[in-house]
Amino acid sequence: MSAALLPLFAGLPMIIAGILAFTPTRRHIHVIVMMVTIAASTAGGILLILDFLDGGAIAHGVGGWVAGIAIPFAADMFTALMLTVTGILSLTCAWFAVASGRAQSRFFAPMLLVLLAGVNGALLTADLFNLFVFIEVMLLPSYGLFLLAAPDRAPIRRIAGARLYVTINLLTSTVFLIGVGFLYGTAGTVNIAELSGMAAADETVAIATAVCLFALGIKAAVVPVHGWLARAYPTTSPAITALFSGLHTKVAIFAIYRVYAVVFDGDPRFLWIGIAVFAVTMVVGVLGAVGENTSRSILAFHMVSQIGYILLGVALFTPLGLVAGIFYLLHHMIVKASLFLSTGAVEVRYGTDKLGAFRGVAKTEPLIAAAFFVAALSLAGLPPFSGFVAKLSLIVAAQDAGEIVAVVVMILVSLVTLLSMLKIWSGMFWGSRAREADASIDAAPAGAASVSGGATVTRTRPRIGAALAAPAIVLAVITLGLGLGAELLLGLAQIAADGLLDTSAYVEAVLGS
Repeated sequence: MSAALLPLFAGLPMIIAGILAFTPTRRHIHVIVMMVTIAASTAGGILLILDFLDGGAIAHGVGGWVAGIAIPFAADMFTALMLTVTGILSLTCAWFAVASGRAQSRFFAPMLLVLLAGVNGALLTADLFNLFVFIEVMLLPSYGLFLLAAPDRAPIRRIAGARLYVTINLLTSTVFLIGVGFLYGTAGTVNIAELSGMAAADETVAIATAVCLFALGIKAAVVPVHGWLARAYPTTSPAITALFSGLHTKVAIFAIYRVYAVVFDGDPRFLWIGIAVFAVTMVVGVLGAVGENTSRSILAFHMVSQIGYILLGVALFTPLGLVAGIFYLLHHMIVKASLFLSTGAVEVRYGTDKLGAFRGVAKTEPLIAAAFFVAALSLAGLPPFSGFVAKLSLIVAAQDAGEIVAVVVMILVSLVTLLSMLKIWSGMFWGSRAREADASIDAAPAGAASVSGGATVTRTRPRIGAALAAPAIVLAVITLGLGLGAELLLGLAQIAADGLLDTSAYVEAVLGS
């Protein structure tokens, strides 16, 4: 792919979003255009993967301006993998939103496409100020999507979650912008390539860059600034929760990998800080899930825990550690979205995700139960799923690096994760045929049991249709495929890791653009 086409990953969804926003038409036309645009972005990511099978990087300065003035877009294997998985998740989550009836507004498609444009731009930019800009582009439609697609019930809780989400992101953006300004004042540039190795050589630059990394850590929900995610994400719709889980925090994680590899040049002096913080993140996240009684709250806390695993790869900063971290990142994006969508499908049809409110879903909805079961075992790290390969690779990498405490933490956290997945399974999917003895579920859809004249009346619930179940099933099949055919993704992750260990190709491409 020509480097000159890189800006289209951000520009094309933005242009189409503008057209759709000012073109009132039938909703299905918006949905078709949205799906085709996301599919085109995904296809572009796949083409980039094919271009980077031998390594290397490409870059383009928008408008043909010289380096230092032009907005630089750059891509390598790491970028290509993220663009592809981002596209897959956007497709499945958008499909789920349409199937669940949460995409009724004519502004849903434009906002989702603007979100995609921001995410793609953040993955491709080679400039820290423009990273800030694209993160803001990513966040602005997210505020609308958070409320627009949220369920009608519990409005106070929904507004509280949205307020928390907006507040923490405004604070984080402010901190990040301060870090960028501090960095420009000390280094004289915010171009990532021009900053190559500066933090390792200059403590002032290292401090300024650390402020940016701290802000990215908040966006990634790293302990101790993690509580906002577990409280905000479950208050919107399942589709948006799944979408945000795969995009927002992962953009921050991607940026942490990139910035530390290029600007710090993998400086080993600071790695112990990351190992300690990310190990604590694993523990706090998994323990936070223990006291929760809804599926999405449990999964949100486990998301925090798994972020600790992913970032441990960059904290090790060894060849195997980076490969394991990148593999884990891609695996987690797929598996976590599958879990949110499978439990979300149950929530849409049964009116709640509270554990114990109903049981026996596995008997009435075997496909969606199978999708949850596969993704849950993968999250816990059991074979033959991708989670087993991801965790085993990371454990081996930590052992080789001599981080035995981190190895013990990972194993123990995996056991608690499995128990939490079994908690959801037993509280929602297992047991006798799903029924309620009274109308105990707020705003439950048709099919909830009711009490009339002292007699219990059980109405048959509508089944989860194929359209609603398909996204979770597709992602569950992908995690199974990645587990059975792990060699392919490990090979691609190896190429991406090589680009982080030796950033010369990336730096030369950006400076030469």
